[in-house]
Amino acid sequence: MRRNTFIFNLLLCAFLCAVSTDAQTLRSPNGSLVMDFSLTRTGEPTYRLSFKGKPVIKESKLGLVLKDAPALRAGFTKVTEGRQSRDETWEPVWGEVRVIRDRHNEMSLVLRQASTARFMIVRFRLFDDGLAFRYELPDQPGLQSFVLDDELTEFNLTADHRAFWMPGDYDTNEYSYNTTRLSGVVVGKARNNGEINFSRQFYENAVQTPLALKTDDGLYISIHEAALKDYPAYYLVVNRVTFRLTSHLARNSQGSAAFLNTPAQTPWRTFIVSDKAVDLVASKTILNLNEPHSLTDTAWIRPRKFVGVWWEMHVGRSSWEYGATANVKLGETDWSSLRPTLTHGANTENVKRYIDFAAKHGIEGVLVEGWNVGWEDWYGKWKENVFDFVTPYPDFDLEELKRHAAASGVKLIMHHETSASATNYERRLGEAFAFMKKHGYDTVKTGYVGRIIPRGETHDGQWMVNHYNWVAERAAESRIMLNVHEAVRPTGLHRTYPNWLSSESARGNEFNAWSVGNLPEHETILPFTRLMGGPMDYTPGIFQLDLGVYREGKKERVRTTLAKQLALFVTIYSPMQMAADLPENYERSLDAFQFIKDVPVDWDDTVVVNAEPGDFVTVARRAKGRDEWYLGSITDENGRQWNIPLTFLTPGREYIATVYRDADDAHWEKNPAKYVIERLTVNSSMSLPLALAPGGGAAVSFKLR
Repeated sequence: MRRNTFIFNLLLCAFLCAVSTDAQTLRSPNGSLVMDFSLTRTGEPTYRLSFKGKPVIKESKLGLVLKDAPALRAGFTKVTEGRQSRDETWEPVWGEVRVIRDRHNEMSLVLRQASTARFMIVRFRLFDDGLAFRYELPDQPGLQSFVLDDELTEFNLTADHRAFWMPGDYDTNEYSYNTTRLSGVVVGKARNNGEINFSRQFYENAVQTPLALKTDDGLYISIHEAALKDYPAYYLVVNRVTFRLTSHLARNSQGSAAFLNTPAQTPWRTFIVSDKAVDLVASKTILNLNEPHSLTDTAWIRPRKFVGVWWEMHVGRSSWEYGATANVKLGETDWSSLRPTLTHGANTENVKRYIDFAAKHGIEGVLVEGWNVGWEDWYGKWKENVFDFVTPYPDFDLEELKRHAAASGVKLIMHHETSASATNYERRLGEAFAFMKKHGYDTVKTGYVGRIIPRGETHDGQWMVNHYNWVAERAAESRIMLNVHEAVRPTGLHRTYPNWLSSESARGNEFNAWSVGNLPEHETILPFTRLMGGPMDYTPGIFQLDLGVYREGKKERVRTTLAKQLALFVTIYSPMQMAADLPENYERSLDAFQFIKDVPVDWDDTVVVNAEPGDFVTVARRAKGRDEWYLGSITDENGRQWNIPLTFLTPGREYIATVYRDADDAHWEKNPAKYVIERLTVNSSMSLPLALAPGGGAAVSFKLR
């Protein structure tokens, strides 16, 4: 009945309304953005976008490709058009600001394809800083279920813009960023020299989103998506001659994109644009495009800092596995008969050491990786039943650690490495969460290293997107918070699932421990790319920057200064921030560690002071519920001199500014650990001079005098 009523109303509109190919125009609330939609002579849906009178997207086509059915590409007429506006505010459970404004104008166009009698809706929203649109397919005869092969979405750009990009790999986004013109984007199947060997299921000349662009006339652009649910992630195929970007969807095990049932809708395609880099970084459009959460109680969701048994494994001081053997089997191996390696990190005494350190310094959580059986026989072997998530190694005393953590006022953080066997994790999830609640854990870090099981599915495909979201829903039912690694990049779903505190989904600090590392510019690109979609567990705070101290002949190093590692706690946002280094390295520099102890993870306000992709970023944030500010400033391989206006401070009040900066002779490569701490009295009418060393940074706390 619902379907018949929908069809009747549309046909009635078609009869009463004159069908026209004339453009329909939508303007942003402040008029800076103008979008024109039209149908070509052959009935192809197209759109154009201008910003302050300048074209930013030339005529670009829209549509969907169905498998074994005519494409929703051409032959359309407009049946009806709807418009509405919104201007309201809402408060996130946690975040970078206390209040977010959602102000946009919307236009929805119902289109009918004459040859198939099928209906497609294209819904546009125009914010003051960007355009969003999605496809909607109502329930209708002959289209109750279908296979989607791809999208025909285009972004036909105006010139050969400078691009900050990484390859379109279905299985990972843990790459270094390339900085080239669009004409210089080349993506193939060749393995990058020195990079970790992922599955590398590339699509030729496709790049990942969020894609950051800078035009020669000073515009900053980010292309991404919002509200990714029941759908694969999408990539952008670059035409290096015309500079047209065409969408491509991650494949599933059948070689297509998605299995869908009507009514269906795609994620929002987002195009954020500004003539100020700081405004691009500060945009909340992607969050506004996600649905509000439906939780009746969110008091249990608590952002926090943590330390953990993690970095010591990456630098080779200890191991995840308990005892090396070639024939371990889940549920069959007698672990008591095995002798632990001398370096197994997740042993009771070592974990107690981290708990004691956290308690001493007011750190709320301790993550422990390698606590459960199975680590001996998993990596790269594509096995399904490797981990059960409830069986600890013999040297990990659950009850004793539970008691010790509770007595110390510290929360242990669970780790679930799934070995990419999502089917195994789904089967065992209920038992795993019940086990967590029984032993006092309220947060879990999940991991999906390896090729996805079920075979043929990919990290960015529809099947795994649904898996990540399903886990978030189940976690919320158990009042468990999530930090997800090796997952599809975020699209603002932390508004819908506020217990999904953070994700990795990009190249983090760990790459400095065992690969060619991260270039000094890497962290200055992330705010324009990965962080547009949501918080990142980057794991900052490394103080021992020369990693050769851990193993003779080890040449790896962290390519920042120590002061920059402090600044990352502010510039790379996450409500779960890990102080990633070893306790003994912090104990040697407790004066610098004070900033990590002080800096909050939840905020009332954020001001992006200055920014330039690939060059520098400076961010100031006000602590939740307190008139207390924290500032982080980072740079690439070039030194910087700033004079930071302190206009974000409350007028009429004085603050003690504690400045953690690079020493005058600091340098990320030659002298990275040298820093200076200074204190001075400041107010909102003053400016603060800051000198950043090459590859360096500065961190500042402002506390009321």
